[in-house]
Amino acid sequence: MLYIFMGQSCTGKTTVANQLKNRIGTVEMFTGKDYLRMAKNQHEAWKVFIKKLSEAASGSSGETVIYLLTEKERLDEILEIEGAHKVKFTASLETIKTRFAQRMGGQLPPPVAKMLERQYQEWETVKGDISVDTTNELDLEGIVDLLLCLV
Repeated sequence: MLYIFMGQSCTGKTTVANQLKNRIGTVEMFTGKDYLRMAKNQHEAWKVFIKKLSEAASGSSGETVIYLLTEKERLDEILEIEGAHKVKFTASLETIKTRFAQRMGGQLPPPVAKMLERQYQEWETVKGDISVDTTNELDLEGIVDLLLCLV
């Protein structure tokens, strides 16, 4: 089983992934460029990683993998994986800024705010099989129940 959790930072991907992992048990999680440790160079590491994700999606590996994706650079390749459950995480821009500011000790510098605004616009057009809006209070159990129904 392969879950691809995608969206910009501070939309709840990691929180839901951890809860899903608690419910399922054995889950391998990858974020961002974790795949780079799979081989000596980036190109080879990506090939190994895509194979791992494809095998998880097809069920041939027997593994459950969650890939948390915040960078759009390889999104097209990831979205082409057959059998993957693609979950787009969103929140309002103000919610994202508030959460990010909390990570930064309460202050959100103007350049970071601009970066978040740009990322927000970039992610607006991306579609998933399921979309989870975490603007309001996060219903972790409900979201995890929904994801487990995809099995």
